[in-house]
Amino acid sequence: MAKELITGAEALMRSLKNEGVKTIFGYPGGAIMPVFDALYTYTRGETKLFDHVLVRHEQAAAHAAQGYARVSGEVGVCVVTSGPGATNTLTGIADAMMDSTPLVVIAGQVGVGALGTDAFQEVDLVGVAQPVCKWAYQIRRPEDVAWAVSRAFYIARSGRPGPVVLDFPKNSQVHTCEWIPVKVEHVRSYVPYPQLNPERIKEAADLINQAKKPFALVGQGVELGNAQNELIEFLEKADIPAGRTLLGLSALPSNHPLNKGMLGMHGAYATNMQTQECDVLIAIGMRFSDRVTGLPSTYARQAKIIHLDIDSAELNKNIKADVPVLGDCKQSLPAITRLLNKNEHKEWIESFQKYADLENEKVIQPDIHPTEGPLLMGEVVNEVAEQTYGEAVLVNDVGQNQMISSRYFKYHKKRSIVTSGGFGTMGFGLPAAVGACFGAPDRTICCFMGDGGFQMSIQELGTIMEQQVPLKMIILNNNYLGNVRQWQDLMFNGRHSFTHMMNPQYDKIACAYGISYDIVIERKDLKAKIAKMLSTDGPYILECAIKENEDIVPMTLPGKSVNEMLLELDY
Repeated sequence: MAKELITGAEALMRSLKNEGVKTIFGYPGGAIMPVFDALYTYTRGETKLFDHVLVRHEQAAAHAAQGYARVSGEVGVCVVTSGPGATNTLTGIADAMMDSTPLVVIAGQVGVGALGTDAFQEVDLVGVAQPVCKWAYQIRRPEDVAWAVSRAFYIARSGRPGPVVLDFPKNSQVHTCEWIPVKVEHVRSYVPYPQLNPERIKEAADLINQAKKPFALVGQGVELGNAQNELIEFLEKADIPAGRTLLGLSALPSNHPLNKGMLGMHGAYATNMQTQECDVLIAIGMRFSDRVTGLPSTYARQAKIIHLDIDSAELNKNIKADVPVLGDCKQSLPAITRLLNKNEHKEWIESFQKYADLENEKVIQPDIHPTEGPLLMGEVVNEVAEQTYGEAVLVNDVGQNQMISSRYFKYHKKRSIVTSGGFGTMGFGLPAAVGACFGAPDRTICCFMGDGGFQMSIQELGTIMEQQVPLKMIILNNNYLGNVRQWQDLMFNGRHSFTHMMNPQYDKIACAYGISYDIVIERKDLKAKIAKMLSTDGPYILECAIKENEDIVPMTLPGKSVNEMLLELDY
């Protein structure tokens, strides 16, 4: 029987098909043209297998792939050219690494014979990408394509997920090889799912059974491990109140009685205060970020700490655990739950309420139900949340818009928040929201952005126009880089050094891209204009003219303990 000889570019297409890829985000260029030529056949007619989304910037391709991955639970894929095309994806790759997002980035490269000659658009992509990804590899022969792609997807999606980079020289794309499918299911020295230690499981259960004031910190690891049901069973059996990290907000429904709100610098007052009162702290799939712990030396010193994580590098890295539990929380949570006593902590749970009531009085009600003055961010977010009934996906950019929308949005379904947590990438929101629309086409996607972050990726309106992505874009426009301005007021005597912004006329920009647009200036118009946005088919921009010097509170100042959280700022 004759061997089937195909090009490396064709081998890539078949390998992507074998991995179940449905959507690719990309931008063509010289060194990746053979791949795009092969892609032509696979995106058209009866042979169509993939959707390819042409973004307007390679960084947006990486962010869109992130958004797709975060809402779908699948690996996000982007394809770009060499040199600047490849380096433009690095911000998205680093962002995906920090936030554990499964991503495969395939970049063109000059031919192997030209490597090291400073050829046109040559860059050592493997060298520059290795520090910010799980694995980077250069495919020097077409025979290696099937193996490299399968290995890349296995590494990206297994264990603690993350980004993988494949550098694809042009000769490997155009030369031929025999097509032999490969399925990688093991990598030497890589243990993505550590075996549970029964002693650690028992130690954790014993501590929880003895606890009078247990408190759980829920991170994105619960979502990544698809352990939302296991989490609820664990919390309900032992009657444990829980706070959620920024990335873990939709791991526990907003309306669950044991949910006590967001943790961290701009989290709920009760969760931060009671962190310093609990006697057992159970961290589940979170990494004790500095934005959660505040001053580490004073963090939960009174508590015994149990830390559940799939990545051994996170255990005892920032906060020392009394009981570190290494393993997938899909396995470790039910293992602990089986050993727990059915319990009640009524008095402890009720103690959260005094802090919640104080925050509600001083912060939440003035934020979401103001009676006078300019439009506020909180009331805009709250109205969108009310009208989407907790069913929508929140995507946001970075800054004040991120904190306020994350605080006041409602999450009733899993995988309902897409945000740049660890890396804090401005310009993330718009392209990530495009990706989310493809990853969850049956859900409403609401993207909140500040005027600064929106303008960092405004070119992606071209992608939205071309694809007619039904994205609802809410611009919270205060004519400032609001978060930096707030910090300048707090720590730099109000010296607003280059944080005030002159903005374009967004109505004309929306018109140029053929996107529906409206603006809210008066409070009385807010409800009706949000309803119109949500009921309009296709993409929609709603600009909200908000108070210029609005601050985000509560806030734990840098270098302070979490129980020193402020409900108002005194300049």
